[in-house]
Amino acid sequence: MRQAGFGGEIVLIGEEAYVPYERPPLSKELLTGDEGPGKTFLNAPEFYPEHAIDLRLQTRAAAIDRDRRKVILADGGEVAYDKLLLATGGRVRRLVCEGAELAGIHYIRTIDDTMALRPQLREGVRVAVVGGGFIGLEVAASARTRGAHVTVVELADQVLARVADPAVGDLVAGLHRRNGVRVMTGATVERFDGNGRVSEVICTDGETLAADLVVVGIGILPNQEIAAEAGLEVGNGIKADEYGRTSDARIFAAGDVAFHFNPILGRHLRLESWENAQLGALAVARNMVGEPEPYAALPWFWSDQFDLNLQVLGTPETWDRLVTRGDPESGRCVIFYMEGARIVGATTFNLGREMRPLRRMMEGGARFSDEELADEGVRLRDLAARAAE
Repeated sequence: MRQAGFGGEIVLIGEEAYVPYERPPLSKELLTGDEGPGKTFLNAPEFYPEHAIDLRLQTRAAAIDRDRRKVILADGGEVAYDKLLLATGGRVRRLVCEGAELAGIHYIRTIDDTMALRPQLREGVRVAVVGGGFIGLEVAASARTRGAHVTVVELADQVLARVADPAVGDLVAGLHRRNGVRVMTGATVERFDGNGRVSEVICTDGETLAADLVVVGIGILPNQEIAAEAGLEVGNGIKADEYGRTSDARIFAAGDVAFHFNPILGRHLRLESWENAQLGALAVARNMVGEPEPYAALPWFWSDQFDLNLQVLGTPETWDRLVTRGDPESGRCVIFYMEGARIVGATTFNLGREMRPLRRMMEGGARFSDEELADEGVRLRDLAARAAE
């Protein structure tokens, strides 16, 4: 908002004790390294007073009074607004089963979560990771890097089931197995056992896993309650249009909590990704203080696991085949999700530089043959240039 030239009052309310920070390092660099949490901060603490931003940490917004245009704080205070942005994110989805409250069972969502887990990841420790999505697999790779014995327990028949074709999931699972991680798919946790602290994970098929600690990564739930209680339209998050506006024109939503309309895809969706939190917030901030422009971006996700940089473009609901460019066994390839002659999604393995032309190829809606996509002699940037013609 300041970059967009807004000179009015900005109040930033956050329940955590830390200045705003990035979450991707929590399951990667911060978990495997020895540095303090400061490396995750979006800006130095002095940035906020220097830019006349009233930063209120360890402060919880309890309610919204839309009639009086005030945010009611948990301590009874009130903050008036002309426009209000809800960037309340999400909270971890907790596993509900017997023994789920035992000590030694961890979740990762905050700096404190990571700092509590990090010293326990050491040589020879037995770690069970429940959940084979991005967070679970990143934690598994980080724990294995620190010398732990790691088992991943995934409910679906593949890892990355929410975002990847089974063939892609198999490639990622293979990477983990080659690095010494045991990957169990189609497996369900029945209960945790232990005398005050977890020592065993019992699966529904009867298998028992010895575990010194457990990390659960089974997704997040959007923090939409404050919006729902204020009468805003909610569903899978706080419903917003392509400008970030909710059902109240003075209230906007961005980030993990926003169920926003994407003009490129032609549908509402809620994204839990760094890029959506970054670009969505920039777009909505400008829309709140200037002339509205639609927030239109293809969803993009990335993950670092062992020596793999995995990037995913698009969230296809359907596809009829995959086209592979390069040799997956080499660790460097592009996998296209195709619907007819159109690319509806793409995944790169250690070829992140191809994301820019891939984005142009998909946004243009151009048509391509399987042969030219698979031919490494044909540069993707040339195909992207053709798509732009």
